[in-house]
Amino acid sequence: MVFEGLSEKLQGAMKKLRGKGRVTEKDVKGMMREIRLALLEADVNFRVVKDFISKVSERAVGQDVLDSLTPGQQIIKIVHEELISLMGDSNSKVTFSSTPPTVYMMVGLQGSGKTTTTGKLANLLRKQGKNPLLVACDVYRPAAIKQLQVVGTQLDIQVFSMENKKKPVDIAKGAIEYAKSRQHDLVIIDTAGRLHIDAELMDELKNIKNAVKPHEILLVVDSMTGQDAVNVAESFDEKLGVDGIILTKLDGDTRGGAALSVKAVTGKPIKFTGIGEKLSEIEPFYPDRMASRILGMGDMLSLIEKAQEAFDEKKAIELEKKMRTLQFTFDDFLDQMQQLKKMGPLSQVLGMLPGVDAGSLKNMNVDEKKMSHVEAIIKSMTKKERIDPSIINGSRRKRIAQGSGTTVQEVNRLLKEFQEMKKMMKMMTDAGKRGRKGFGKLKLPF
Repeated sequence: MVFEGLSEKLQGAMKKLRGKGRVTEKDVKGMMREIRLALLEADVNFRVVKDFISKVSERAVGQDVLDSLTPGQQIIKIVHEELISLMGDSNSKVTFSSTPPTVYMMVGLQGSGKTTTTGKLANLLRKQGKNPLLVACDVYRPAAIKQLQVVGTQLDIQVFSMENKKKPVDIAKGAIEYAKSRQHDLVIIDTAGRLHIDAELMDELKNIKNAVKPHEILLVVDSMTGQDAVNVAESFDEKLGVDGIILTKLDGDTRGGAALSVKAVTGKPIKFTGIGEKLSEIEPFYPDRMASRILGMGDMLSLIEKAQEAFDEKKAIELEKKMRTLQFTFDDFLDQMQQLKKMGPLSQVLGMLPGVDAGSLKNMNVDEKKMSHVEAIIKSMTKKERIDPSIINGSRRKRIAQGSGTTVQEVNRLLKEFQEMKKMMKMMTDAGKRGRKGFGKLKLPF
């Protein structure tokens, strides 16, 4: 989970103050000590931690806070606001040129995920009505051009390359002319990375920058490298000048040092984050939503946006009718599971719910496995069996278990839980219509 360790420690530190009717300066100092340690352990830049603690402490020990009716809540509010400020106050969008094509230049070290991110960004902006062209300017890394072409094929986005040309500057210039002639209003240039920053790399990037005058230079950094990511961002900005940062592998970053330090140190906004390996797993970076997630306040806006993308509204209305009349089948259940999977890993989705403790999500991978077992069992059923599970006798159960690579006990458990879930859904739907909250706890079979 994103920021797992940091979230747990910060939430733990603030729990002590949350319900207190009276808070003293000593209480605030104790909490600040815990927060300082949590941030340093998360690999947040030392200067950033010092500044953050100073700002929160100054605001938290003010008389208007300590004398208020809910001082604990007020201090949590201050921590939340300062976290937002640390990461950039508001969402920073990419901008577009008034005279197409808009040119983005992707830069970064080798292994940061630059080529994949180039494809992800093109895919995201295509959904906003753009017609992107990907440009393969990495002529050094073996199979780098091929990798971008594979990404382009998967997304059905055109890739421009000049295999016989060895100068990236010539390829970039050729791509701009090609884009103008083929009505591409967006050009994303994938440049070569290096294992470390060197003069040769920077000179080449400066030459491309001077030749094509990109509208924005976007730096791709691996968030899992923590403090190193911040140092890389500083160096690239100093030598080349960058307009925004894309943090990759944020789903694997349990510490969060890069996300919390990079804006404060470089002054450059985080524009996007990579949150998984799939080419759809990139999202705009919202400092306020991320701060809420870190503090266990949830991120309902992102959750709603993910749900709107993944779920079909027409199907949802049909499903509600089926649930009410007990006509909900295994086919409907499978469809819902697949739409839920589109929203991303279950632990990520649940992490957006308010009040969900970071520590309780540590073992969510067990449920992810169970989810795939359930899917395999349903897919091993015949069409008739999915519509009417009551016909599934002993021999059918054995066949389903064999076909799905599970046990008869697992098949039995799913059938039993599915029937119980159907009854509970009916009760909850009816209760909702009568203005009540429903009955008991709805247990899903995964």
